[in-house]
Amino acid sequence: MRRLIALAALSAMAVASTAQAEAWKPYATTANGLEWSYDTDYSYRDTQTGKVVVMQAVGKPGAEPRMGPSGPGKADGVGFVTAVDCKGKTLTSLGGYSPKKPLELSANWRTATGVQPKSAEDKALIDSACQGADQLTAK
Repeated sequence: MRRLIALAALSAMAVASTAQAEAWKPYATTANGLEWSYDTDYSYRDTQTGKVVVMQAVGKPGAEPRMGPSGPGKADGVGFVTAVDCKGKTLTSLGGYSPKKPLELSANWRTATGVQPKSAEDKALIDSACQGADQLTAK
């Protein structure tokens, strides 16, 4: 009986961990129906730069078979990891991923110069990611 209870508890923890691994928050929809989101579970504030680091992904809601957002290494995963400077309103790319390209992060992103947002989606990412940035975990 104890083994059964322990096994049930471990199974519940495994399911809970998996379910919490991707909490995608939509922040913009493009003219052609693609939806940009970022993973709130992955988001954090970088202690060295103060920038908010987010994993963002693009997907088409309602597509069959399902198309993203999803994380690196998944068949429907297409996206980027981006650092957002909430004070300067700039973006710095850390890397990107697709089903054919694993995620590789830049080793020198902290010293790279951020770029101004070029699209409505970039501006929406800055606005969304910076809301509550003070409450994010610092790493």
